[in-house]
Amino acid sequence: MAGWGASRWAAPAGLGAPGGRNLGGSSTRAALFHALVQSLADAAADAEGQPRRPVPRLGSDLALPDQLRVMVADLLAAGAPEATVAAAAAAIDTLSRDLG
Repeated sequence: MAGWGASRWAAPAGLGAPGGRNLGGSSTRAALFHALVQSLADAAADAEGQPRRPVPRLGSDLALPDQLRVMVADLLAAGAPEATVAAAAAAIDTLSRDLG
């Protein structure tokens, strides 16, 4: 996904978002990916006992893989429970397969 161009990110995803939110068939791959990034940020905030904050959508969807890397690092640094880390890894794997 790190090598995807803008048109690939803009393609319709047609999948549900992490956490059971339905983004509907008109949502893009970028929107679904951003929802995953947000869910990881929420898990990291919960693990740190901090308030949840929205992850900004940057000017280019090409930055989404970088945002994912940062949120994974934050989740690990927060000392999230093993079950939370395992759930995050499963969500990343599933989305990667689904968006292929």
